[in-house]
Amino acid sequence: MKFVCAQSELNTQLSLVSKAVPSRPSRPVLGNVLISADSGTQRVSLVGFDEAMGIQTSFEAQVEADGTLTLPAKLLGDIVSRLPGEDITVEEEADEAAVTLTSSSGKYQVRGLSAEDYPSLPKVEDGQAAEISAEALLEGLRGALFSTSSDETKQVLTGVHLTSGPELLEFAATDGHRLAVVQAKEEAPDSSAMAMNMNVTVPAKALRELERMLQGYGSNNPVSLKFDQTQVLFELGFQRLTTRLLEGQYPNYRQLIPKQFIRQMTLDRRQFIACLERIAVLAGQKNDIVKLTLDSAQQTLAISAEAQEVGSGREVMPAQITGDDLEIAFNVRYLLEGLKTFTSNDVQFQCNSAISPSVVIPLGELKMTYLVMPVQIKS
Repeated sequence: MKFVCAQSELNTQLSLVSKAVPSRPSRPVLGNVLISADSGTQRVSLVGFDEAMGIQTSFEAQVEADGTLTLPAKLLGDIVSRLPGEDITVEEEADEAAVTLTSSSGKYQVRGLSAEDYPSLPKVEDGQAAEISAEALLEGLRGALFSTSSDETKQVLTGVHLTSGPELLEFAATDGHRLAVVQAKEEAPDSSAMAMNMNVTVPAKALRELERMLQGYGSNNPVSLKFDQTQVLFELGFQRLTTRLLEGQYPNYRQLIPKQFIRQMTLDRRQFIACLERIAVLAGQKNDIVKLTLDSAQQTLAISAEAQEVGSGREVMPAQITGDDLEIAFNVRYLLEGLKTFTSNDVQFQCNSAISPSVVIPLGELKMTYLVMPVQIKS
């Protein structure tokens, strides 16, 4: 194997696939990146795989000799990232599993392992397939990923649940305290593209990497999606991400959302965030709890926090309120994380009582519902 490529290109692609390389591999070869050079296509392919999630990418290079080898992901990445921003030559040693990297600054030898023991990425051959726009996919991920659980004992909640309908892809995520549901409308390139029956839960770890890949892909480009009962595959041009699906029944989240509300409040999203961030300084001293006081007569919302041994804070902002006055408390972090995913100028806050779920929705094009459970407070 021998090829010449730009240092920046190799560095970028190595960084991408290294996200799928485990920090504590169960086998030494899984701590490596699989590198394949093809003189016929003049492309170099890289693969990272932790046996649950795999990332594959390829890029153009001047390939002088074919070959396949695995090299230590972290060591190789650390060396390449520090080389000068120019063309570098990567050449496999004749008698051993090693390569030499040559640039104007010098030569580095990196020892690897044979590619024979590297596992193949799972294939999705008999599953359903569709094409969706990168924009719709990115919109759904941004609106849902933050609500997934980090508790591995609630494994099915550590992913985003994807369901599909005609020209509609729905993303849902909950950690048991809040729920985010995004309906990304998809103007399908052909009438059958979203006719598939999708009902799967995809690990948040894989979707966060997919989100990063999408950001550099171009919002108008299509993403190929293919899934079966155990795997899902996303293809973005020359980049592929495959991941094992999460097992278990996802909660019936739609029944958690109240059908109607007796109180409603419309307010400026940026002003609400700014008030919450200032009050959060005090709320964070104790339990992250902020109290919202709705005053329908004055058409104001008061935001307050008390940390008895440290102090207290209170701010008042204008709001359009319908319904009776109410005092209700929330974890300030949950409120802020939801509000920051919105892009609209105004938000609508809907609630029934101080102990029932409240819903925040953006007033704009994004069809998103963010449900937050309140925290009980003493009178």
